[in-house]
Amino acid sequence: MTDLFNAIALGVLALLPLTNPPTTVALFLALSKGLSQPEKNQQAFLTSFYVFLIMTITYYIGEFVMEVFSISIPGLRMAGGGILIVMGLKMLFPPPPQPTATSSMIEQTNFAFIPLAMPSTAGPGTIAMIISSAATIKNSTAFPAWVLLTAPPLIFLFTAVILWICLRGSGIVMRVTGVSGIDAISRLMGFLLVCMGAQFVINGSLEVIQTIIDKNMP
Repeated sequence: MTDLFNAIALGVLALLPLTNPPTTVALFLALSKGLSQPEKNQQAFLTSFYVFLIMTITYYIGEFVMEVFSISIPGLRMAGGGILIVMGLKMLFPPPPQPTATSSMIEQTNFAFIPLAMPSTAGPGTIAMIISSAATIKNSTAFPAWVLLTAPPLIFLFTAVILWICLRGSGIVMRVTGVSGIDAISRLMGFLLVCMGAQFVINGSLEVIQTIIDKNMP
């Protein structure tokens, strides 16, 4: 059970900078203006459910998609790393605020899937990381086979639950941290994403170099 707990903890910690709950909370607060508390609670639950669904489906069909489109692990890691770097830089250096959306857009009550679940939470960086992990986890010897089989859906479930808790307590979070606090947390998450993306690119590049060396070795 210790191995399972450690695997879940590592997976959740790896996904949290990608899902970036503080940014999703800020977006949720902006979109849910004028909604009643039951409507906010419903949108919070639906967002978390969609995030869990996207992550789970991505994990289990990711390798199949890679085989169909002949995508290599190094290529995926390098592309995913580039996406993470771009996302992180946007969070570190956010663009100027855009004009307020029209009232018809703000008053909509069905924003759980788009933009909250995708791309705000389970965006391209998250999807790239999950596909890469799914394709390489079979060769992992860090954990027993039963842990590698059991941990992924639990990791996605815990991540979705954490997001749900953040969204349900979004009002409290904003009152405690304020707009500046949310911005500071988002920038910290952005720095972590840049670091993770750079490591993805480094790992992918090293694998490409190693492959070339192996092919040219007599």
